Amino acid sequence: MPKDLFKNVCEDRLFTELFVKHSKNLHDFVYYKYGEHINPKDQVQEAFIKLWDNCSKVSLDKAKSFLFTVANNLSLNQIKHEKVKLRYQQIEKLDRTNESPQFVLEEKEYLLKYQKALSNLTESQRVAFLMNRIEGKKHKEIAILLGISRKAVEKRIYGALEKLRKDIDGI
Repeated sequence: MPKDLFKNVCEDRLFTELFVKHSKNLHDFVYYKYGEHINPKDQVQEAFIKLWDNCSKVSLDKAKSFLFTVANNLSLNQIKHEKVKLRYQQIEKLDRTNESPQFVLEEKEYLLKYQKALSNLTESQRVAFLMNRIEGKKHKEIAILLGISRKAVEKRIYGALEKLRKDIDGI
């Protein structure tokens, strides 16, 4: 009657023997086939980790084949990943826009006007306005956070809007 070898690969002593026996050959296989740039030591370690994770499924006579197949597949996956990274790096990054120079200049001028107008607001108006428009908070939330009534928040925001319209022409 054949002996069941499936549980033996999971034994620490046997697994250690497999590592000692096959790790150098596996490293050399990966190194000679794919080169140093894919880190053959890492591929060997990963292959043995996969063997340990699947030790109950891999018999002792299939362990070497399993290790070499896994290391080969891991190396191929690493090469595919490197190709994707290289392809992404070769994509030209656009440093230009489709807007006209006049539009870009007007945008910068508008931004400066907006920042100046914001700095002219009182602190209470600026805080309420920015919490509402930038952070997207509701009037009730702002009132709770600032410890004031909802009407006070509305007054601050609408006062800020009036001041901004007055300070920034063309809105």
